[in-house]
Amino acid sequence: MNKGRTGETTTDKAIMTCADFQERLPELFETKADLSADEHLKTCENCAALVRDLEYIAQQAKLLLPIHDPSPSVWENIRTAIRNDESSKNGPPPLPSVPPTGV
Repeated sequence: MNKGRTGETTTDKAIMTCADFQERLPELFETKADLSADEHLKTCENCAALVRDLEYIAQQAKLLLPIHDPSPSVWENIRTAIRNDESSKNGPPPLPSVPPTGV
């Protein structure tokens, strides 16, 4: 197996370029394929570094936002606040203004 100057990995079976590998990469990640066995990654440090970076980014992205819905009490508090706001708008009419004195 040899590494060519154009990012090609050669084996007795076929030649895979970096572009070929990177085109397959989304599918490989979606299917959670075992990339440690990939022949191209064994010989191409650029693509191996890319995969390491993408795996790190994916792990860190999972930590950004919790993946859970708010508790039912949060929704009940929102409903109560809306009801209170609506009832305050429908409260007693405003008092009439007092005309200025000496007119």
